[in-house]
Amino acid sequence: MSDDPQPGVVEETPVLIVGGGPAGLTTALELARRGIDGIVIDRRGFTSHFPRAHLLNVRTMETFHDVGIADQIYAEGPPEHEWHRVAWYTSLAGPTPLHGRRIGALPAWGGGADRERYEQASPRRFGNLPQLRVDALLWERAHEAWPGGVRPRTELVDLAIDDAGATATVTDLDEGRTYRIRCRYLVAADGGRTCGDLLGVTVSGPRALVDIITVFVSADLSEHADPGALLTYLVRPEGEGGLVGGLLALGPGRWGAHSPQWTMGMFLDPDDPIGHDNDALVQRAKDLIGLPDLDAQVHSISHWQYEGVVADRFRVGPVFLAGDAAHRHPPTGGLGLNTAVGDAANLGWKLAAVLKGEAGEELLDSYEPERRQVAIRNVEHSLRNAGRHTPIGVAMGLRKGITVDEGWAEIGVWASDTEEGARRRAAVADAIAHNAEDFSQLNIEAGFGYEVGAVISDGTRPPAGHDTATEFTSTARPGHHVPHVWLHTPAGERVSTSDLVAAEGMTLFVGPDADQWSAAATSAADPITVIAVGADDLRDPDGTWLAVCEIEPSGALLVRPDRHVAWRVPTLPADPTAALAAALNTVLRTAPAAVPGDPLAGLKGIAEAGEALRVGRAREARLFTVVES
Repeated sequence: MSDDPQPGVVEETPVLIVGGGPAGLTTALELARRGIDGIVIDRRGFTSHFPRAHLLNVRTMETFHDVGIADQIYAEGPPEHEWHRVAWYTSLAGPTPLHGRRIGALPAWGGGADRERYEQASPRRFGNLPQLRVDALLWERAHEAWPGGVRPRTELVDLAIDDAGATATVTDLDEGRTYRIRCRYLVAADGGRTCGDLLGVTVSGPRALVDIITVFVSADLSEHADPGALLTYLVRPEGEGGLVGGLLALGPGRWGAHSPQWTMGMFLDPDDPIGHDNDALVQRAKDLIGLPDLDAQVHSISHWQYEGVVADRFRVGPVFLAGDAAHRHPPTGGLGLNTAVGDAANLGWKLAAVLKGEAGEELLDSYEPERRQVAIRNVEHSLRNAGRHTPIGVAMGLRKGITVDEGWAEIGVWASDTEEGARRRAAVADAIAHNAEDFSQLNIEAGFGYEVGAVISDGTRPPAGHDTATEFTSTARPGHHVPHVWLHTPAGERVSTSDLVAAEGMTLFVGPDADQWSAAATSAADPITVIAVGADDLRDPDGTWLAVCEIEPSGALLVRPDRHVAWRVPTLPADPTAALAAALNTVLRTAPAAVPGDPLAGLKGIAEAGEALRVGRAREARLFTVVES
């Protein structure tokens, strides 16, 4: 990285975004909808040949609703009845009654018994669409929002920063032309490939936990796959207690067992002689699902690794790290893409407010303490999710060092109509139920709060269950997402309080008698949208809003554009105008306090979870997946 701005700048832009994945493109759209121009560059094209992530939680779908792609995602994704389940099988088919045997299943991602809980958290429902299609929707929208500003095949080669901004040296890979872009702020969303190294940013956490090989094919599994499961894991003797792989339906158009595209996963020892023989790998995957003669068209193969790392810094001067540049997760739990979109939602409104002069530079100091703590929690949880499958095979009687024949014999005991078989099946059911920590993790996805940042603590404690994965409680505690409550208009329509939050400026939620708060908002120097809950045009007949927010009719909530509560006042202050002005100044123009407690505590949890996964695997492995491009 250069120390000083470089001469010969060709272009100037308020914001340069390096990286055109979900973090970078969503940040661009968050800025564009607030009137901020910018440039996005990516060394690749803005297309993907691999499905990659696919789960889109309710907070992500709120953001995608804001930027205009949620309806398309729901339309292209699976019908609600065809995907909210995860299953475990011995295989899809095979020569004995023990093959093609379902071991168990769980409702997942807001389905089944979880539906009501998820509906209480957000007006949006969980989405599912492979990232290669999500990226295409984001790119199309960003190209419309920033014409000429979304540039594929453009690579960052050098970066200089100073107190007034950053100067990026970039190369157009198609034309072979190198030029410079000067920006006030730069968002590093490049997956950790370039910007972090240029800035000297290090990452902490376990790496190279599992080698991954990903292959893309299309195949007809309609006569064999579980019709209601989006994701099926395979537990067989070859895994010696652990998984041997998995099967994921990808659509498009048809889902469930009739999906035309799939991923088939397979674990291999690093010294397995077929590791570099693509034809042999594909054949082994077919063998493991029990369909050795399956007609599957293979398109390409990629390699990657399990890791669980968090950057030691999310901000370096005018540069902000987001998405995989700031944190990288195992795929278990589907938190990587979703955490990246959360970064974009948090950073986008802050950059826009500062660039428009509606907030001080201090507001940007809140990005790192807010998002880094969420990333640490999510990475640790993803690592722990990855280790929740092995107890299933162990409960069936599988173990390290067992031969394949011995393993099938143990599975035979598990399936038998004997006292020992019943005992094992009960233990397997318990082990599968424990995976709700992964597939029903609503509190991880929607219940996180910012303890330090652009928020004003009111001294209250987080709700009960806040440290669990599954026990979500809606709360208006400062730092948490504004509660989702359905209000009713005179026309009988429903509108969510979540959807009433303004894209720009703060939103002040008050009771039906809003005169004094409205006067305070009018007197404020900052833009404020006042929402009077319980007034004639926004009725709350059951009083749910006041109850969940724990405020009196004269109280108020000040909510940020990213829907997080910045300030809560239970009753009307003696001088609401002065109180509101002070709150705005604290949130928008005051540097946040230091994160309390041991700054390494979260990283210790990540290290422990990574070591537990490494020991539980007892050997390094490769996960090999098969799907169509």
